[in-house]
Amino acid sequence: MSMVASSFRWLQRKKYQYEVTFSLYMLTPTEKFIFNSFLFLFFSMIIIAMTLYLPQHIAFLTNRAWFYYNGDENGKTVVQSVLESPTSTILVEKIKETVVSGGNVAGSTISRAKEL
Repeated sequence: MSMVASSFRWLQRKKYQYEVTFSLYMLTPTEKFIFNSFLFLFFSMIIIAMTLYLPQHIAFLTNRAWFYYNGDENGKTVVQSVLESPTSTILVEKIKETVVSGGNVAGSTISRAKEL
């Protein structure tokens, strides 16, 4: 059997398998045409949407994952500049005071809760 005949036979088998799977063999030719047209239009729209929007969506997701993994570069530079500035020692002192006073407030709250 030649290559052309075997490929033609393979296509006939696939067409038969398609008609049996979707029960198209019991439809009239007009109904088959309508069903195949809807199927073709549906898959055409899916393929067009994938080629138009999927690359942009994948780029968006990778950028979002990169941001979650590495953080914002602007945020890193702001923190770095604050830590290197001469007023950073004053800022660190105020933060320590706030944390210590917050600890005292929490301790007094716990002691008041024990009194009740």
